[in-house]
Amino acid sequence: MAAASSTPPLPPAPPASRSTRAAAQRPAPRAVLLAVLLALAAQIGWQASRPPPRARAQDLPPAPSLAALQLAALGDPVALSKATMLYVQGFDEQAGISIAWRDLDYRKLAGWLQRVLELDPRGQYPLLAASEVYGAVTDPARARLMLDFVYARFGEDPNRRWPWLAHAALVARHRLHDLPLARSYAQAIRLHATGPQVPAWARELEIFIAEDMNERDSARALIGGLLRSGQITDPHELQFLSDRLDQLNADHKP
Repeated sequence: MAAASSTPPLPPAPPASRSTRAAAQRPAPRAVLLAVLLALAAQIGWQASRPPPRARAQDLPPAPSLAALQLAALGDPVALSKATMLYVQGFDEQAGISIAWRDLDYRKLAGWLQRVLELDPRGQYPLLAASEVYGAVTDPARARLMLDFVYARFGEDPNRRWPWLAHAALVARHRLHDLPLARSYAQAIRLHATGPQVPAWARELEIFIAEDMNERDSARALIGGLLRSGQITDPHELQFLSDRLDQLNADHKP
């Protein structure tokens, strides 16, 4: 029986010569090491000289359509309105940066606040934020946008939304020093917020603004109209208005 064939083993590698071993162990030339160190130092210096990364503020995007929000609400628009309001309110605090209210796009902001109200018409927080938070900005143009937003939304539910228009009237009167604007807001409260839950001072706000405008005749006419309208039933309020009318009449005499 023939023996099985086998591959002959490879011959052993020849030992490295003394010159080869010496070349492998020889240190790198000093010029090369110096060049590497200089390159590393230059890289460290360049990184150290660069300014630190700065966070960049993102613009408030336009509010989505009401239909899109209603679809995303999954049958719970009130919960989505609260989440949306939290998103809007937190937009001025972004990662690594704080945005001043005066730097926000107030037209887009009004659009978001309107969407929140449309999702939850009985909600009051968007109007509070518009009149007392965003309306407190030092930029008169932006403040007026917020006050006008409150005024526009007031007409949709005047007996529940009158507090925010009353605050808007006070902002217009004392902060913007715009008495005609303040009076127009106060007049809207007197004419449209006629429910029993509306307090006397809100109905009478227009009278005091008219007096501030030195329109005593208008103030007298307003008080007389309220007294004749039958809206005033509280004896103390009736007495107050009567006394105020008597004082205005006395001041009017030559």
